Amino acid sequence: SPMSLPVSQKGFTLIEMIATLVILGVLASIAVPKYYDLTREAQNRGALQAVVEGKARLSINYARLFLENAEPPSASNLVNAVGVTTSVGDYTLTLSIDGTSSDIKIIALGKPGISGTNSGLWSLPQR
Repeated sequence: SPMSLPVSQKGFTLIEMIATLVILGVLASIAVPKYYDLTREAQNRGALQAVVEGKARLSINYARLFLENAEPPSASNLVNAVGVTTSVGDYTLTLSIDGTSSDIKIIALGKPGISGTNSGLWSLPQR
């Protein structure tokens, strides 16, 4: 008869499609913030590596200045030798004497487009 329905229909019902979209939305709402957290953490770890590089530069210059002058350098001489601000990859290091004359604070800030930041402290060796 002309009014009969087809025996087999292929495709998804509206309810199945809505359920799929809801599941995808829930997954995306969990995954996207986690991705941004991982990105931020990776950039902060990159900044930590820049701080470690800054400590290495301070150590190398401490040894160099000690050998050249036959006496340990002061913190201010050491900061001047390395540079108050210096570039390490995607980060800019800022060195400053931290309160006492034997500690140097190292702050790493990301260059434009890099949001990572970290800091550390380097102490002059004890005599």
